[in-house]
Amino acid sequence: MSDVPWPQPVASWTAGQPVTVGFQADGAAHGGGHCQFAISYDNGKTAAIVHKVMEHCFFNDPLDSNTAEVLEYTFMLPANVPASSNAQFIWIWTNAVGYRELYTGIADITITNSGGSNSYTGKSAIYPNHAGYDTIPAFNGDYTTGLSLYDNAPNVTITSSGYIAEQLSNQKPIS
Repeated sequence: MSDVPWPQPVASWTAGQPVTVGFQADGAAHGGGHCQFAISYDNGKTAAIVHKVMEHCFFNDPLDSNTAEVLEYTFMLPANVPASSNAQFIWIWTNAVGYRELYTGIADITITNSGGSNSYTGKSAIYPNHAGYDTIPAFNGDYTTGLSLYDNAPNVTITSSGYIAEQLSNQKPIS
């Protein structure tokens, strides 16, 4: 029996190669916000950021709109993410406009790496506006709102069997 909820991964990615993540056009974009893209090897318990889009996720510029302009992000998967047939890709979005919400999605993926890397170190994924975590207030036109929370996230080192070490952060509400 597998620890993952789906019998087959939804994608196969290669370390050091570009990956494209797409979104459906019918979702509410809430004026954009901050998006994190992360990899996990322990079913989402520990996740390291591999790409982020701060301030204007789903948009090219500040726009107080519910209709997204950008529905795909292509980024380079770091060359040193470990290979695994049981990895997870996690997307985390903090909206700019509206109720203080957190949107997230997780997908089972496989990662190949011909370089043989055993670990990857990156910023730990954070979950603002989720119960028990820091709250990022509505941006009210200031798209730098909450950026310090992401900048100050601790580093985490993940391996194909989980994680090595994570420094716990003392996340506090942003005023």
